[in-house]
Amino acid sequence: MNHSGTLYVVATPIGNLQDVSLRALDVLKAVDVVAAEDTRHTAGLLSHFAIQKKLVAVHEHNERKAGEQLIQRLQAGESVALVSDAGTPGISDPGAVVVGMAHAAGIKVAPIPGASAVVAALSAAGIATPGFQFHGFLPAGGSQRRSALQSLADVAVTLVFYEAPHRVLDSVADMAAVLGPERTLTIARELTKTFETIHRLPLAEARAWLEEDANRQRGEFVLLVEPAPAKEVAPVDAEAQRVLTLLLDELPLKQAVKLATEITGAKKNALYELALSLKQS
Repeated sequence: MNHSGTLYVVATPIGNLQDVSLRALDVLKAVDVVAAEDTRHTAGLLSHFAIQKKLVAVHEHNERKAGEQLIQRLQAGESVALVSDAGTPGISDPGAVVVGMAHAAGIKVAPIPGASAVVAALSAAGIATPGFQFHGFLPAGGSQRRSALQSLADVAVTLVFYEAPHRVLDSVADMAAVLGPERTLTIARELTKTFETIHRLPLAEARAWLEEDANRQRGEFVLLVEPAPAKEVAPVDAEAQRVLTLLLDELPLKQAVKLATEITGAKKNALYELALSLKQS
């Protein structure tokens, strides 16, 4: 394999070092330089696998400036492995800026997949509903966090969040208040590590369960909230359907629905769903 001038985006273990892939090790051994979120942390990983390599720091505070230097190296024909402290760079971790700069400069970018906290948590949660939306970390402030959750309240797929130990109690409390106490939460904590915990319970019980044992509040969290239940749409009576049909012949869909709601008193959501089906038929 010709590594010259290639930026490798390398996933590293999220806890258990045995989860590193053979391909990741081959790349880390072959590249000219390793760009790391924390050079001390990555030095420990490389040392564990007897790899000696030049390290440069690329973190959230210097990513663009460091990226410019990496682009120069890549354009000169060097190969670079981009890593974060755990998991995949650019996924709620530094790295996306550098990767974007590489694409803009016409540099080859090669992903080296590996351990993922999101995928690991989903696989062990037992949630059968297809689809998920990864949000990453919620805002730290209470009002901003609740506003973000409100925007996700009606999303019909599993919601996946990262959370820090010092915010997890407030976050699950806000989830229960905004998303609904009856929805099931899966708490995945310290995945692949010694004190790995995977626990399912209603959101209403989540804060109390975490408070029962201070150890349950430690470590890195992935929180998975099952989808919102499907909302029942009220039936539309014959008169409201007749009015809507007449209006759709003359007006755009949204305007027809608005007027039909005002004329008939029928539920707007039900009329909107009916309008969509009439337009498609």
